[in-house]
Amino acid sequence: MADGDETAKLWKVNKTIHELVKDRGFRVSDDEINMDLNRFRELYSNSMGVVDRGQLNFYTNHRIDNSEQIFVFFSEEKSVGVKTMRKLLSILEEKSIQRGIIVFPGNMTPSARKVIVAMAAQYRLEEFSEADLLVNITHHVLVPRHEVLSNEEKKTLLDKYRLKETQLPRIQMADPVARYYGLRRGQVVKIIRPSETSGRYASYRICF
Repeated sequence: MADGDETAKLWKVNKTIHELVKDRGFRVSDDEINMDLNRFRELYSNSMGVVDRGQLNFYTNHRIDNSEQIFVFFSEEKSVGVKTMRKLLSILEEKSIQRGIIVFPGNMTPSARKVIVAMAAQYRLEEFSEADLLVNITHHVLVPRHEVLSNEEKKTLLDKYRLKETQLPRIQMADPVARYYGLRRGQVVKIIRPSETSGRYASYRICF
């Protein structure tokens, strides 16, 4: 891939990951999201026109709970292995951050995925390939608006309709929208669709 194509790709990926983090309730500046390609190139490309992925790493605080932080790590390694995961974990430990997202150019080895599972009690780690983030799927015309309910909102919903969790329709953790919002098992998402008769209507799904 030519350097110009690579830069344009990373510009799109950088925009989407900032939108994702913002949509999860974390502080993100509009300047990062609205940055044009030329400005991105100025900030992150070296003299050879190649983007240093390490410069794209960032961390931020949650808008409501300032103690909650998330760190986004761009891997230079095309196929992410245990070594890269150790590097990410060392950064999280150093900064005392429990949530991390790793973004990588190619794929992730089975051994690296085992690290995510093994560290689940201490760190909440998520992974996205750059291809996953080229387009923000929540902006697609066919994807309805999703809102993640708080625990209190979930309880109110279940009480109002006298439902048990098992009676709600399901959404898989592996669903692209569930991954975008970082849904965990037991969380409920409100899905708002346009309706020809009532303007819009809401349905609910529980992550499993």
